[in-house]
Amino acid sequence: MKVLQYRSASSMILKTFLYDKGISKKSLSAIKQNGALLVNKEHATVRKDIHEGDEIEVHLPNESPSHNLEPFTFDLNILFEDEWFIIVSKPAMMNTAPSREHPHHSLVEAVLSYMLMNGERTIPHIVTRLDRGTSGIVIFAKHQLLHHMVSNTTISKYYVALVHGVVAQKKGVIKAPIARAKHSIIEREVSEEGKFAHTEYEYLDGDSENSMLKLQLFTGRTHQIRVHLAHIGYPIIGDSLYGYEDGQYDHQLLQCNHIEFIHPITLKQLHIVDEMHYNLSGVGMI
Repeated sequence: MKVLQYRSASSMILKTFLYDKGISKKSLSAIKQNGALLVNKEHATVRKDIHEGDEIEVHLPNESPSHNLEPFTFDLNILFEDEWFIIVSKPAMMNTAPSREHPHHSLVEAVLSYMLMNGERTIPHIVTRLDRGTSGIVIFAKHQLLHHMVSNTTISKYYVALVHGVVAQKKGVIKAPIARAKHSIIEREVSEEGKFAHTEYEYLDGDSENSMLKLQLFTGRTHQIRVHLAHIGYPIIGDSLYGYEDGQYDHQLLQCNHIEFIHPITLKQLHIVDEMHYNLSGVGMI
């Protein structure tokens, strides 16, 4: 059972203290039913008065995986792991989660297998997702409560993409609303009827045909980078859905290679960097 440990800096009701720490009403209800609350090593209710210097322990309930998930052994590229999170690098052409077309062998099932083999009694919760064809960093929380906590944290996400065309403007801002395309349930398009979307890019390198860009997402619309780059005339190489298909690649050459966020438990800034998966010639994994 995972345990959160705190020390009170002032007097208040325990419930108020826990709410201030980001523990939701739903999570607190689950803790009361299947976990435990301790103050100075003694069991307590949420109505208990606590005082400066009191030691509080929150014992989180164990979790069971969904029957729809089928754990399988996979050689995970783990970039960071502690008691609360596991951050891995996803290869292209692997689902983050099961889908109708690809019901198994997803990344979350591989992470679940890893956690089970390491004796964890909780399950992975997806914090950040990537399209099947996009590679790079994916964050998993090791408990529902941590998923809730980190969802209230700003996660800065940076990508690299190999695009077709010589990008003349070395830095750019793309603010164009994105909506579901009228002719497709999968494809998205820039549309005044869509939701606000904000992407910024910086030119890294290039040749006479292609450009390597660094991108930052400020919103999280489906296919946002792919749609925005195609919209300004620089489709991602390999992205057949949005205008570039040469038969050489079966997925877009797009990678989430850098993330930053404040760890909700340690309160330390995390900087996670994944090695570059593509080079300028687009020959694939380096």
